[in-house]
Amino acid sequence: MVALIAALGYGLGAEVPKLLEWHPWLCVGLSMVAGNALDMLVRVLVFSEAVQRKKRYSVMIFAAFILVFLGIQCFLIFRLDVSLLDYLVEQYQYALGLPILGLAASRLVRWYFVRKVRKRYGDGSKGFVFDMPDRAVLDELNKRNQPVQGEYDAAYAVKTKTGTYVGFKQKKAVYYLGIPYAKPPVGELRWKAPEPLPESDAVFEAKHFGASAIQVEHDGSILKYHRQSEDCLTLNICVGHGNTQGKKPVIVLFHPGDFSFGGTIDPLMDVERFINEHPDFVFVSFNYRLGIFGFIDFSEIPGGESCPDTLNLGLLDQIAALKWLKENIASFGGDPDRITAMGFESGACSISLLAACEQAKGLFQKAFVFFGSPESANDKPDASRALAKALMKETSTTTMEELRRLPTEQLKEAAQKLCMNVTAPTCDGKLIPMDVYEAYRSGAVACNEFIFGIPSDERQIYKSYIGAKKYEDFILGRTDEIISYLDADTANAVNAYIREQTETMPELEAKAKFFEQWTALCIYYGAKELSIGGSKVHLLFWNRKPLIKNLGAGTIDVAASFLGNLDASLMYGNVMNFDLSDMLQLFLKKFVNGDRMQLYKNEIKGIKAIDWTGFPQALVVSDDGIHCGPIEDKLTEIKSLLDFVQIELQT
Repeated sequence: MVALIAALGYGLGAEVPKLLEWHPWLCVGLSMVAGNALDMLVRVLVFSEAVQRKKRYSVMIFAAFILVFLGIQCFLIFRLDVSLLDYLVEQYQYALGLPILGLAASRLVRWYFVRKVRKRYGDGSKGFVFDMPDRAVLDELNKRNQPVQGEYDAAYAVKTKTGTYVGFKQKKAVYYLGIPYAKPPVGELRWKAPEPLPESDAVFEAKHFGASAIQVEHDGSILKYHRQSEDCLTLNICVGHGNTQGKKPVIVLFHPGDFSFGGTIDPLMDVERFINEHPDFVFVSFNYRLGIFGFIDFSEIPGGESCPDTLNLGLLDQIAALKWLKENIASFGGDPDRITAMGFESGACSISLLAACEQAKGLFQKAFVFFGSPESANDKPDASRALAKALMKETSTTTMEELRRLPTEQLKEAAQKLCMNVTAPTCDGKLIPMDVYEAYRSGAVACNEFIFGIPSDERQIYKSYIGAKKYEDFILGRTDEIISYLDADTANAVNAYIREQTETMPELEAKAKFFEQWTALCIYYGAKELSIGGSKVHLLFWNRKPLIKNLGAGTIDVAASFLGNLDASLMYGNVMNFDLSDMLQLFLKKFVNGDRMQLYKNEIKGIKAIDWTGFPQALVVSDDGIHCGPIEDKLTEIKSLLDFVQIELQT
């Protein structure tokens, strides 16, 4: 609309004086004045809050401008006996034709991608589906970095305290993959806290991803095709090609999963498009120990005292990775004092815990947390101790020493059989405070600026990962656990709500709907406690409908949109909205750089002005667009549940 009306202004400004036989230079001058004036006028009108709220206002403004143009046309026909339209047809066939062709092309491309996704997934009832890669692809994925003995490309070599790493250039980015950040936790170091690497002058390749952590292999996880190893403590760095001497802000990605699966080779963590378009950033991703290797309590096992840190080894790995970055990221052009931790699902939960961790202070300055809160952690080690006993029984071992001697494959098989046992961090009072929310309220946090994200339809994504049967066991178990934790009145209200929902949906989905509301409230009030403690908090509410209902919408779409990752979006059953992605990437840049969280009028392709203010206002992303507003009343349909969560966290 803006382009068309501006074109009318330029055309009228040039053609009317030409008909009156004015000097050509005067025609050009009037054309510029009229075009720019109309352009400014229509932007003020179209991008005003009143017009943006209702589409019909935009249509009315557009119609008014067209009527004015037609009025001028009629005036010229009757008074000057000439048709302005005849003069403008040739000019406007380009002014109108090219935008229309561009719009048609973009719609055609989206239709193609949507058709492709629907053909692959159908109704999505089978969850995420990944075909076995070709042998050549697998061989390439599973290559390992080797020491460099002879000459190497010094242009892509970076010297750190622990060695020199030789990366490679791809398009506009330079990648350094599979860099170790701690000693391999194998042999005598199995189930031990990560130990720093010694200083070294050796030269190593950094061209291949390190192994993924040993993990549970769900049908909906693509990482089952990548090699796994206990020697998994590696990280990856991606930096825009060019000046590596400057201090660029660093974004550290914490991969999603449920603390039992996931890794950096997940296509969802790909940042190629973002870094190609925004080369003034450094991106980092890293692996850490998962499941029985990262979150288990052997304190009641004979000999378990020799491994005192097993309860939260995965978090200790994360801290070790951040410490390595703090010491070495400047060599890659990153600023060690401008590190943003960005996590999804279990990665988000990890960051929410590290925010209250004394050992993590100074290791990152900002945090982006999507679908994760301290509530995902255990408040006592009972579940981790039960897992340890179940592992001993499954492996027919009786002591820690026997367990330590078992081959990796046998432990992996045992973990697969025990996959529904809880593996999660624990608020142990040692690494993580017993009361994380009190740390939030008191301002005793590792960083002081956050984005907290809440999805409205995440449960289907989890189901798509782990499969229908595991999903059923998880939802039923967690729902019963939460209801037993509630006071009597709230529990009765929740049970009544579930009974009411079962009139229109299966009981399992009714309980899943309640569980999602509980999770959303916990995230919201975690953000509230941080705000009370003086932290600057921005809320994000993702309320877009999924392309395929059974695959859900949330983490996949948010990660793909913020990172500009079209391929991952398609792989996980959705089609990324490029305009929305551009907006969210710009917000991410502003957040990381410490700029005001505001989009100005037409800062991105005609988007209205948006001021993303702090808590309790939220940036609401829906199918109707994005806007800012309160969301507390959108998080649950159970009023007493809202009150319970608020009071419980405060006490």
